[in-house]
Amino acid sequence: MNTGSAVKAQRSPPTRAKARYFLDKPTKIIAVVEDDASMQRSIVRLLEARGFGTRAFASAEEFLDDESAGEVVCLILDIQLNGISGIELRRRLAASGSGLPVIFITGIDDEAVQQQAIEAGCVAYLRKPFAANQLIEAINKAIR
Repeated sequence: MNTGSAVKAQRSPPTRAKARYFLDKPTKIIAVVEDDASMQRSIVRLLEARGFGTRAFASAEEFLDDESAGEVVCLILDIQLNGISGIELRRRLAASGSGLPVIFITGIDDEAVQQQAIEAGCVAYLRKPFAANQLIEAINKAIR
């Protein structure tokens, strides 16, 4: 029976337990190894907007030297880097026993390079420019 008066649903305020859950919830850290500063910034902004934590590196050597690399749950890795290539970095990580999932990104349109990347082990291989949702889907697949 409608009496003409609107009844608003009341929300209970968040409990301390709920608030603590959100504060304590660990952020998944994604490492981005990309030597193009503009591309690196774009990827970092996208990931942070989607709630991921990020660590950005301009080279494979920077990534290898960083002590926080152990916190990383996924690696977005450009193939063509100055110094150690992305594929070589992936091979070194695999040789050291790392099971860190890798998403290769590249501007190179070469099937031989793609085959090398797949053989080195990757969750996804994305050609630049790629759609934001392609990268997010690849990350979600990698961190399941």
